[in-house]
Amino acid sequence: MTWATDRLDALKAGTANPPPIVETLRLGLIDDWGEGWARKTWRPVPELATADGSLFGGYLAALADQILAFAAMTVVPGDQLYRTVNLNMNFLKVGRDCPLAIEARVVAQTRRLITARAEFHREDGMLIAEATAQQILMPFDHWPAERAAVEGLT
Repeated sequence: MTWATDRLDALKAGTANPPPIVETLRLGLIDDWGEGWARKTWRPVPELATADGSLFGGYLAALADQILAFAAMTVVPGDQLYRTVNLNMNFLKVGRDCPLAIEARVVAQTRRLITARAEFHREDGMLIAEATAQQILMPFDHWPAERAAVEGLT
């Protein structure tokens, strides 16, 4: 176990406080995870819809960044932190007011980068969006404040 997998377990169990941004943006948390993957279900709320009732693409990008980070957390070395350095979204179908199944998988990892891919599916199984991201790995000493937060699992 690492700081990251301990954090994932705590988020899944509901025993950890999520960062304020998660609550502010109503991103929700994780349903399940395993080595190299993470998944969640997200339910839209009317306040986040566009004028025509479709899902806002920028919001889906925030959900993508979160789930891709969760996938990276499943494999990040225990002595390192990560940051998103690249995020790409492809919108395939218009999303509407229905729950989304969102899953991300690590597709490549080097000493310095973790690359992951995510898919967004409607309840009927239709793929509506996909995303990829790269996370750069850096030792804790690059971000002392984050190290303190991680060690305290705050």
